[in-house]
Amino acid sequence: MVVLATKLYVQGDARDRALDSLRSLVDNELGDLDVTVDLGVRHDDFPSVTVDGEDAVVARNVLRAEFGEIVPDLRPGETYVGTLDSWDEDGIVLDAGQDVRIPVDELGLGPGTPSQIRDRFGLVQHLPLEFVYGGADEPSRLAEAERDRLFEWTRGNGRLNVNSATRAEVRATLNRAGHAQDYVTVERLGLLEQSVVCTEDTDPPGLLASVGSYLPAELRCVVP
Repeated sequence: MVVLATKLYVQGDARDRALDSLRSLVDNELGDLDVTVDLGVRHDDFPSVTVDGEDAVVARNVLRAEFGEIVPDLRPGETYVGTLDSWDEDGIVLDAGQDVRIPVDELGLGPGTPSQIRDRFGLVQHLPLEFVYGGADEPSRLAEAERDRLFEWTRGNGRLNVNSATRAEVRATLNRAGHAQDYVTVERLGLLEQSVVCTEDTDPPGLLASVGSYLPAELRCVVP
């Protein structure tokens, strides 16, 4: 079994749609492999995928590479994925099956409080983030690859990051609101966390103002 490092935290019809989306994603990743798949959701909202069959080992490795994995024990110095759970003046807390605190000095994202950094980089709640676990003796920190990804966001044309919606739902909302020509693509950051990559002429705050009422979600801009 692989516990995927992306959360399924919506309820009702939205939960059913998210589960369908996850099934499609998993099927797409494992489509050519000789396996059977059973999908569930743990009490803490992390999806679990049980894989059986001749290619089960390969399939589990594919899922770990694509989504990251929630493991029962974290080892100091190793890199994992956790979802953004909370923040305060001292740092942020990631949910990696257990709470992992990253002090503000270990974020490596420049000056400011965690709230200011969240605003600058468009970090919506539940966003999967890669970190290096510090253990009992050292503080945990954001992984270098994660810092590079976030800084890259600030060098492009601008983004609108969204949670609580699948990629298909975000694309449909943009198109329905008349913004089909205002974005390049919608990048999947997690199952329910997406990043709308704006065109050069699109103003991310203006896009947020236009589509915000259509999406029952947290939306945050990345403005270069």
